[in-house]
Amino acid sequence: MEVLAVVPARGGSKGIPGKNLVEVCGRPLVAWSVAAGLAASTVDRVVVSTDDADIAAAGRAAGAEVPFLRPESLAGDLVADLPVFQHVLERLAADEGYEPDLVVQLRPTSPVRPAGLIDDGVGRLAGEPSADSLRAVCPAPSTPYKMWRIDDGWLDPLLGTVDDELFNRPRQTLPPVHWQIGTLDVIRAPVIRAGSMSGRRILALEVDASLAVDIDRPEDIERAARALAGAGLV
Repeated sequence: MEVLAVVPARGGSKGIPGKNLVEVCGRPLVAWSVAAGLAASTVDRVVVSTDDADIAAAGRAAGAEVPFLRPESLAGDLVADLPVFQHVLERLAADEGYEPDLVVQLRPTSPVRPAGLIDDGVGRLAGEPSADSLRAVCPAPSTPYKMWRIDDGWLDPLLGTVDDELFNRPRQTLPPVHWQIGTLDVIRAPVIRAGSMSGRRILALEVDASLAVDIDRPEDIERAARALAGAGLV
């Protein structure tokens, strides 16, 4: 199978200005995801999708391809992943006639990927023809069975009803739940072209909660550095 890794790294960031270029353990943040993609034996190409010339230069310096910049319309705060990945696939097909089978999403803001993680994910999806995608998950830090919506001042349980009172049960008796993290997604390219980043059948890649690092605030940078060291990456 032909496997394309895409590192989506737009230039704008409000929580941490220039976030994807902030140095973490001596590397620009975007470079950690590029390095992970290049280290995976199952990945054939690593492409950075960005609207920013400085991020493009950092991506190339780290060894990735940046064959084009994404348009400004795909670089806003509220732009979803799907149009960004469709743009990458459309441009590569139009410019090069290149059409991968699987697409690996490597978010720069979740840089902690131990050796072998990407290959494991790619191998599992490739080996399960009925699956549309694979997503990394870890045990949820809290149970949604004890979470609520507030409707005009009244509490409404997020899951279940006030009659079944799941929210009053001991946590240990509630169904185990998992939290999706940004560490790794692997998607069949036809699923993306058809209009989804996941499809209907999604394989779980269960990982340790120590990998659940999402850099959104300045204090997250130090946490990411500790996690990268803990994973043996520095």
